[in-house]
Amino acid sequence: MSIGFESQEVTLIKLRARLRNMSDTELVRYGKATRSLCQDRRGYAEFKVQLDEARAEWRRRHPKLS
Repeated sequence: MSIGFESQEVTLIKLRARLRNMSDTELVRYGKATRSLCQDRRGYAEFKVQLDEARAEWRRRHPKLS
């Protein structure tokens, strides 16, 4: 039996895939929950990455019209 760890890149790819499969409502709920977790400095870096990815997915779905 071996225990493996995923690289940050693999984890990020999986997160992006999960975010793409969420509905807009789920994505907003996820973003709000992640934003509130960013208030706690202990896990700030990890949650900040997740929040940034959720925001990027939202912007991909809803681009601003110039």
